[in-house]
Amino acid sequence: MEQYQWIEGGICAPQGFSAAGVHCGIRHNHSKLDLGLIKADVRCAGAACYTTNKVYGAPITVDRQHLADGYAQAIVVNSGNANTCAPNGVQLAQDVCKLTAQALGIAAEDVLPASTGVIGQAMELTPFEAGVPAAAAKLAATPAGSHDAATAIMTTDTHPKEAAVELVLDGKPCRIGAIAKGSGMIHPNMATMLLFMTTDAAVSPEVLQQALSGVVPATFNQISVDGDTSTNDTVLLLASGHAGNTPLQPGTPDYDTFVAGLTAIAERLCRELAGDGEGATKLLECIVTGAPDLLTARAVSKSVIHSTLFKAAMFGEDANWGRVLCAIGYTPGDFSIDHVSVRLKSAAGEVFVCENAAYHPYSEEEAAKVLKEPEIQILVDLGAGDATAKAWGCDLTYDYVKINGDYRT
Repeated sequence: MEQYQWIEGGICAPQGFSAAGVHCGIRHNHSKLDLGLIKADVRCAGAACYTTNKVYGAPITVDRQHLADGYAQAIVVNSGNANTCAPNGVQLAQDVCKLTAQALGIAAEDVLPASTGVIGQAMELTPFEAGVPAAAAKLAATPAGSHDAATAIMTTDTHPKEAAVELVLDGKPCRIGAIAKGSGMIHPNMATMLLFMTTDAAVSPEVLQQALSGVVPATFNQISVDGDTSTNDTVLLLASGHAGNTPLQPGTPDYDTFVAGLTAIAERLCRELAGDGEGATKLLECIVTGAPDLLTARAVSKSVIHSTLFKAAMFGEDANWGRVLCAIGYTPGDFSIDHVSVRLKSAAGEVFVCENAAYHPYSEEEAAKVLKEPEIQILVDLGAGDATAKAWGCDLTYDYVKINGDYRT
């Protein structure tokens, strides 16, 4: 039996959170929302994970400063401009926090900024001066509020991404909600991926960070759309404590239940982010079993879904299993490929294409049927242990090049 159940409401599902999205003028298209706001009614325990790119957005500098004490109360995020590599970037992010604090009646140090969009373009405060008060006035603790915020943070995404679960901690109902954006420049170690999570669980900042840091490596760091690690990857998690449970502690059943809920949301959003990759027609999920250790399992699964040649083969619905073997073979690590097997699976069936690192007889006709589906699983058994891992990606299409060839226009 699952330790959680899926519910509606996104980032506003947990108690104590409201959200909004408005158009403030950063994006030229007036029909597109470009400023999102999330507010808690109390100071929250906070946790975060950021991009590993040496070039990173100015908001990340400010987030690190503002979360140094482990607490925050609001998140303000714009789309259309990444606020990266701009001479006034940090000052602008700080000024946006001040505007937000004034509009919400909270401390500027309790505001966490985030930005996504084009890198290296100057950004002015003027749109925020109108947009932040408008978003503050529109805040709603409703599914509509979450949906507007999720829409406001999109760039090349084709749809907003939201999820929420309910679980029981200390005999009390508790909720976790999230919104995310990301379609291109997705290859996290931590993509242009922004992901904001809320919970009403009672938990200290230290334990919250431990939980988040434990979930990210197996989920968000296992996505690849195009191999580019963004400058602005950010995952922020705020906990209001309104559920009234005994504060979570590692090594307890309630902590494990909470981590299971976080993981469920993370995996669902990983699938959405990968499946909505720029120009994508297929979601690819590589499941590796039989690995000698967890790091190898993760590395092999991500290597397969990151392979440009394999992604192109999936777009062409070509069961070119040799490209899977190639990707496994260049994965760093000390492991044998002698007993590798590969199966391709979808709603239309399953084909066994490789056994002991060699061809396994299969029907090309059956394989073509399997690969026509919008979701494809690549099942890899290394035959060298009992560790397992997953990774998510998408096919590589003509439209990916078209989208990124004229991204700035």
